[in-house]
Amino acid sequence: MIRIVPSEQRHHADFGWLSTRWHFSFDSYWDPENVSWGPLRVFNDDVVQPGQGFGTHGHRDMEIVSIVLDGALEHADSIGTRQVLRAGEVQVMSAGAGIRHSEYNASSTDTVHFLQLWIEPRHKSLTPRWEQREFLDRDSKLLPVVSSGDIPGTLVIDQDAVVYVSRLGAGKTLTHELRTGRKAYLFVNEGTLSLNRERLAMGDQARIDAETVLHFAADANTHFVLLDLPA
Repeated sequence: MIRIVPSEQRHHADFGWLSTRWHFSFDSYWDPENVSWGPLRVFNDDVVQPGQGFGTHGHRDMEIVSIVLDGALEHADSIGTRQVLRAGEVQVMSAGAGIRHSEYNASSTDTVHFLQLWIEPRHKSLTPRWEQREFLDRDSKLLPVVSSGDIPGTLVIDQDAVVYVSRLGAGKTLTHELRTGRKAYLFVNEGTLSLNRERLAMGDQARIDAETVLHFAADANTHFVLLDLPA
């Protein structure tokens, strides 16, 4: 089963300093039929104006993955981290027993565009931690950037999930196999793509269940994110 959710069906909120599209119920948006997909609880697509951002706030028992698509995002937290996340980089923050942090556009002139994913952990009250790494070698492949620690070179979260990024040129194809009992989640952030002959455009998502093989074919130069998730 592959269910395509078109870009325009995402919940859009514009606060002036922030234009955001929420894939699942979040903050003031509540839909009991659209809360999560497996352990994927939040998938937000954010554009933040220059010099603006999210002031210090707290999280607990959540694995938070940030992927910058364009611009630079400054992160600071209560465990002493202060770092700028740039396009091509991915960050993981395990909130665990509790962490406070802020996120601001690091530029005074340009917007920052980033994706933020919240994945529910397997265990509660873990020690909070933070990691960040650059992942540029994503052409014509599914490049794993986040895993439970079983894939070398990935950032680690406390969940049996893998986050992949890919840059697929026009006419190129890829295949991904799903183990029995797994779900998947696809988001196209640039270009157009066919998934098992279902077409997705920029901003579209696919919620995938009870499939064993995923065939990707790019109609144009396409960037996308794929999550391989436990059911």
